[in-house]
Amino acid sequence: MDIHNDQRFAINLNVRGIQPSATLRINELSNQLKSEGKDIIKLGLGQSPFPVPERVVGALREHAHEKDYLPVKGLKSLRESISGYINRSERMRSTWEDVLIGPGSKELLFILQLAYYGDLLIPRPSWVSYAPQARIIGRSVHWLPTHADNNWQLTAEELDIVCRDDVSRPRILILNYPSNPTGCTYTDDQLLAIANVARKYKLILLSDEIYGEVHFEGKHKSIARYYPEGTIISTGLSKWAGAGGWRLGTFIFPKELRPLQDAMAIIASETYTATSAPIQHAGITAFDGGDDIDEYLKQSRRVLKVIGEYMHRRLSEMGAVVQKPEGAFYLFPDFSAFRDQLTRKDIKTSQAFCQSLLESTGVAILPASDFGFVPDHLAARLAFVDFDGAAALKLAGGDYADQELADDFVEQAGPRLVKAMDKMEAWLNSL
Repeated sequence: MDIHNDQRFAINLNVRGIQPSATLRINELSNQLKSEGKDIIKLGLGQSPFPVPERVVGALREHAHEKDYLPVKGLKSLRESISGYINRSERMRSTWEDVLIGPGSKELLFILQLAYYGDLLIPRPSWVSYAPQARIIGRSVHWLPTHADNNWQLTAEELDIVCRDDVSRPRILILNYPSNPTGCTYTDDQLLAIANVARKYKLILLSDEIYGEVHFEGKHKSIARYYPEGTIISTGLSKWAGAGGWRLGTFIFPKELRPLQDAMAIIASETYTATSAPIQHAGITAFDGGDDIDEYLKQSRRVLKVIGEYMHRRLSEMGAVVQKPEGAFYLFPDFSAFRDQLTRKDIKTSQAFCQSLLESTGVAILPASDFGFVPDHLAARLAFVDFDGAAALKLAGGDYADQELADDFVEQAGPRLVKAMDKMEAWLNSL
């Protein structure tokens, strides 16, 4: 039987041609190469290197017996904790009823697009799954131009240009900061200007703040402060609490968008039903915070900042053009300065660049083409996460507790990152 010509095996046209998530693909390839005995430095998947805080792990252990289906919108006590968390951090006045819980913020984004019929506006570069999700659902995607000399940040002017041609068209704008893939973030003035344009055109603004707590200076601010009536805040446990595999995400809605929240809950009730009960109970401990959580975040930020600065300097010294990260654990270096040398080796795309680098050095990074750029844009995303996060936190809070972190700390805490930079530098010099 030829399944390609059998109607029973017809595949949705929106899925044809879409590859599995780039970040998961590079992780699986890296693991496969490692299983074959190759030394692979994993800078592809953006998974937090830090352990889940011990008290949060204890809460999960304590509630492992919880087996009931929970309410579709989430456990009330967790929704109360998240509301309290966002009110403390962003000076908001949300209530528990404004909170929706899901099995990862990725799933919530997907059902948001199912519930709201509108175009998706995405600044370029952006996280790898925003656009594929929209294509799977059948929504139009509009990439918004950004520029390296502005740290790849969306400007209010560029947003206005896109919206002014059809002022009443329903649209969802995704704003992610600190940014995956650049590590850059927005100033208050930039957020205020974007908020004013969003209000002008009545946009639904999804503020993806999953990396907010790992702003290196602990000074993240939500654009919801400036556009409260139209902003949905997205966050979760994966990036700041090291719990990516736990799959717990949350959206915080303004009261004005309660009908949209209710529509998403209807979709959730017919798809994933509810988020894992033990995970939700443990999430209360994380979002309630405490001195131990504050210390965990303080040391996480210190570690990520010094590593980010080290990687930025090394890449710049190699000849790459790269913006200095302000949060998260990413860099987005541009290797266009090596275009002539790369072309002589028939390396003309970012995909070919990353493939050759992996084969030659064992350093795994992701091509710019996965983040919305044309194939020949010679840039890549580097996730500086291949280090022992537990050991780094212990070192930072112990021997280095009372001193500024510098290169000697990076060499102790992140030897594989130093090795990656050495290998990349040698490879570029050999072109």
